[in-house]
Amino acid sequence: MEKILTVNNLTKKFKRIAVNNISFDVEKGNVYGLLGPNGSGKSTTFGMLLSTINPTSGSWTWFGKAGTNTTTLKNIGAIIEQPNFYPYLNAEKNLKIVAQIKGTNYQRIDEVLETVGLLARKNDKFSTYSLGMKQRLSIASALLNNPEVLILDEPTNGLDPEGIIQIREIIQDIAKKGITIIIASHLLDEIEKICSHVIVLKEGTAIYSGTVDGMTSSKGYFELKADQQDELFKILESSHLFSNVTVKGDLITAYINEDISATDLNKKMVENGIYLSLLVKKKQSLESQFLELVKNNA
Repeated sequence: MEKILTVNNLTKKFKRIAVNNISFDVEKGNVYGLLGPNGSGKSTTFGMLLSTINPTSGSWTWFGKAGTNTTTLKNIGAIIEQPNFYPYLNAEKNLKIVAQIKGTNYQRIDEVLETVGLLARKNDKFSTYSLGMKQRLSIASALLNNPEVLILDEPTNGLDPEGIIQIREIIQDIAKKGITIIIASHLLDEIEKICSHVIVLKEGTAIYSGTVDGMTSSKGYFELKADQQDELFKILESSHLFSNVTVKGDLITAYINEDISATDLNKKMVENGIYLSLLVKKKQSLESQFLELVKNNA
């Protein structure tokens, strides 16, 4: 798959090391999450990749070309800080000013407002907008130049649950159009619901880069119930298919060691005279995978 961005050994030192020798790739058409707590180096990384912060060392390429120049920036839409919209102007007039600054025409204004669900409010003053609407207008402004890549730094920060859902749905709709998206966030739930890939930062160091599902070697687990609970537990515990089996109340959890489908496991249980009243196969949550990853890199 075509690589949009390649980062090699990127480092930034202020009084301390903010970003420490990180490397990762971003492939076209995917949604990437830059995941880490506040102070882990997410915004500094974006700043270097957009040439607003000078790196101490390291290199990167956008679209196969070294560094970030004016031509490159025309293919990138970014929200690193809240744009300074004029509160006394409506959305349309604010976006006309952004279009002038970016050197683009006004033809896409209605289209991007429709994308973020603000077309019906385009004649309303910015000062009347809620925080969520202001953030959606920011995304619209980043889309004006029809970018190949969209960079969003903490796009749901400070929003209520409804606002978070709206931003998430907008990002998913934008991704369906083939735009590559890179999101910085400290929210595990946000990354899990939106992103296909993740780069995990801890104190400026990338401790994982890859698919969300591949963060650990875990194959997931089964949740099971049966009237013959003791017999079910013994069979599961003695099987090489499971690394660990636990019981809580009437629910048995079996952590998968060697992958098996729910259908095949059910057949095995029937062969042993066990008839299951519950059989659900689940993946570990991103939270549990993240905690395991951080623990292993302590």
